[in-house]
Amino acid sequence: MNNRLYSKTQLLAMEACTGCAACVEVCPAVGASGDGRLSGLFRLDWQRRAGRTGWLQWLFGRAPDQEAWRGFSETVFRCTLCGHCAEVCPTGIGLKDLWLNLRQELVERGAYPTKVNLISEHLAESHNVFGEDQEDRAEWVEDLEEPPDDLFVKDRAEVVYFTGCVASFFPLAQQIPMALAEVLTAGGVDFSLLGEEEWCCGFPLLGAGNLPAAQEMIEHNLAAIQAKGAREVVFACPSCYMMWREHYPEAGLKLSHATEFLEDLLASDRLPLKERKLIVTYHDPCDLGRAARIFEPPRRVIQSLPGVELKEMDDNRESCLCCGGGGNLEMIDQQLNAEIARRKVEQVLATGAGTVVSGCQQCLRTMATHARRNKLPLRVMDVAQLVRASLDI
Repeated sequence: MNNRLYSKTQLLAMEACTGCAACVEVCPAVGASGDGRLSGLFRLDWQRRAGRTGWLQWLFGRAPDQEAWRGFSETVFRCTLCGHCAEVCPTGIGLKDLWLNLRQELVERGAYPTKVNLISEHLAESHNVFGEDQEDRAEWVEDLEEPPDDLFVKDRAEVVYFTGCVASFFPLAQQIPMALAEVLTAGGVDFSLLGEEEWCCGFPLLGAGNLPAAQEMIEHNLAAIQAKGAREVVFACPSCYMMWREHYPEAGLKLSHATEFLEDLLASDRLPLKERKLIVTYHDPCDLGRAARIFEPPRRVIQSLPGVELKEMDDNRESCLCCGGGGNLEMIDQQLNAEIARRKVEQVLATGAGTVVSGCQQCLRTMATHARRNKLPLRVMDVAQLVRASLDI
């Protein structure tokens, strides 16, 4: 077994599982598929039986062969990496980090779904996860009613808005940067985009088990922002935010999610607002909520908008149900991705709110796609879009 990728604490944690099945009960993949092999309990049990430590290998016999590892990998990569299993584990096992290391091990073993190779190929060729032309990365600015002459790409700025791949290139998600850019402008924020100099943050490689390949992107993005003389970087994408926070070097930059930045703008009365009667519910993105522990800023933003009423879902904050959009799951199993989204949207509709607001472009894309395909009476918005709609300009 390849233990090099795991800390001693993680190796001990693998043996600390009590088999209580709490992780099974909250796993969105298990709930949507009915397949217990997609659970954290199954993964830990499989690794113990595979002989993660020497004496266990002696106890259970020979180690699994390559074919067995490939079969196991099909269950490992059908996970949204939502982190709910780690949230409820009574033993406190850092399960999400274990799954990320496990994916890296499977890639090094050559036992993984080859579909994920597309991520590395696109990033190596085009520096974005879709393999699109980098010159079009900030093309969404031209769709604004009054795009500025500089298209928000300045030589120097106090704040850099790091847009992310999905919001840069996916038409539905482009509404988020358009809204946020207009809000920042209304608030008098000195900000800049990186334009085509913005490369993927590297987060998709983390989920693909190929984090080492992200080093070039990390170095490039950091240098591009430092060249602007910026003091703060704002992210509307929770995955970009978490990637920077956990895997980029300390560089004296303040890192903020857009909901935190918007909360500060509203608290300092820098945004002119009008009343807008609307009932909404809020969906906590997995990387923003359980991972980054940012639960209250988006709610305070929503509650500060005149006329907007917030109705909570039965499962919220740490217990929020995953939308199915994480972990590169859509690439591996579209049917499972869609079923997880269906279960999420059903809970949204149960609140009676006609609008669900989130703080993640992937959550918006996943829920909005399900609502549109099934002709459901639901509007899906980002917090930035909700603030933009409340501006009195």
